[in-house]
Amino acid sequence: MKNALEKRNTGRANLDVTFLGFGALEIGRDWGIGEDQTRPSAEKADKVLNSVLDAGINIVDTASAYHKSERRIGKFISHRRDEYHLSTKCGEHNDEPNTYYDFSYEAVKKSINQSLHLLNTDYIDIMFIHFGPNSEKVIAKGETLRAMQEAQSEGKIKYLGASIDGELAKRCIESGNFDFMEMHYNILDQDNSENIKLCEKNDIGVFIRGALGRGRLTAKVLNLLKEDPVGYSKERELLELVDNDPTEMTKLALNFLYRHEGISSVLIGTKNPSRIRENIELIKQKVDRSLLKEASKIGKS
Repeated sequence: MKNALEKRNTGRANLDVTFLGFGALEIGRDWGIGEDQTRPSAEKADKVLNSVLDAGINIVDTASAYHKSERRIGKFISHRRDEYHLSTKCGEHNDEPNTYYDFSYEAVKKSINQSLHLLNTDYIDIMFIHFGPNSEKVIAKGETLRAMQEAQSEGKIKYLGASIDGELAKRCIESGNFDFMEMHYNILDQDNSENIKLCEKNDIGVFIRGALGRGRLTAKVLNLLKEDPVGYSKERELLELVDNDPTEMTKLALNFLYRHEGISSVLIGTKNPSRIRENIELIKQKVDRSLLKEASKIGKS
């Protein structure tokens, strides 16, 4: 039987992570589509984070740029630190209500120490470079990587990762410097498919962001379609394939990723604890293979 909580190995890093992981953006920063873009209260964030662990999910992914996310993780679940692997990111820094980029050695070293403090932990399992503008320059200068490697030698970080897509992701994979890649990938956006295969070939763990299209592969898309009667053509086509049932669309999207052996964990965020269990159940359910094949074709078109 399919199981969203099955443990997948992450290659040379040798961490066993649940297929369904938790992306902690929404519990710390205003984000999303439609009307519900406000981050939850501290009390609700507490409930969401502990519900994630109670469900059996063992990977929690955050970033300095997610505003209150690191602090809330440190406050609400650091006492359960042995139950989850923790990943965060450096390079894009919190300056609430905004963020800014600084990939210099000094800024990254300071950011890593700040993350350790906020997360209330002695070590971070995976530190990703949170790439943004001028990513090629960041790679070429190497200051960010040097700061991360130094923190790794000091025992503050276990593994190094890069959160980036496309051709620059390929360069990071082939560099040999990274144990993990975090990439955007879903049934309607399959541009990183070759990079995922390359990670598998190079024994690199793969975390997926944007698995549900930032809400476009959930019931939230219905409001978007009303607001824009002519846009979102692929989403409309996918909905028609499942008789306009958004829950079935989400199920297809999750199962599309589940069948990909090169994916270690799919990072999905929520502000609603019930969504966690719903996604676990959706992955368990049977999916028509021919329907899944048609849905994949829509994404490739």
